[in-house]
Amino acid sequence: MAKANHPIDKVRALQRALYVAAKQNRQRRFHALYDRITRPDVLRRAWEQVRRNKGAAGIDGETIAAIEAEGVERMLAEVRASLLSGRYRPQPVRRVYIPKPGRPDEKRPLGIPRVRDRVVQTAAKLVLEPLFEASFLPNSYGFRPKRRAHQAIELVRQEVNAGVRWVVELDFKDFFGSLDPAFLVGLVARRVSDRRVLRLIRLWLLCRERHNSHYAEAQIMPISGGAGVKRGALNAA
Repeated sequence: MAKANHPIDKVRALQRALYVAAKQNRQRRFHALYDRITRPDVLRRAWEQVRRNKGAAGIDGETIAAIEAEGVERMLAEVRASLLSGRYRPQPVRRVYIPKPGRPDEKRPLGIPRVRDRVVQTAAKLVLEPLFEASFLPNSYGFRPKRRAHQAIELVRQEVNAGVRWVVELDFKDFFGSLDPAFLVGLVARRVSDRRVLRLIRLWLLCRERHNSHYAEAQIMPISGGAGVKRGALNAA
């Protein structure tokens, strides 16, 4: 049984408190979130998630195994110091191409951030996710914790059995590449007033990508590992 003062318990308590506050007031904008993202226990929890997800190295070549060999606490201390001092800058993501499911002749781009950037992204996700989770409708299944596409499919099956006649499936071409970073930050700002957090998100959205030793302009794309964007989001209505 986990101890009451276990770091994971403290992170869960923080997430619960943020969720309840966001649920009670849907118009509230939250400040002082950056200090929570940089908490040692939040960064440690973020590292554990990144390590569990495995994943390849970014453009710096630093692997999860290398960090474990050199010292996890040292890495986390360095990351935290860079965040607190304002010196943190994400490195360009490494672009690779993977086959599209069911369409082996087509490929989609995938961005691989360096491991340290994935830790910071995951720490931000741990703090920010409860704020937006509080606003989701029960029939929304995409990008949500403890929810899967199969649950949405099951709901559709139940609705069809109940007499629903139409099921609509949509797929947006180049959805991630077409998103406007300023628009996305504006949506986040509806709930987040901490300028340092908004700046952090802008840095990630505008981060360049590296492909075959060449740098390309910033483009939003699915991210591998950490707090990346998942595909196959479903909204059952």
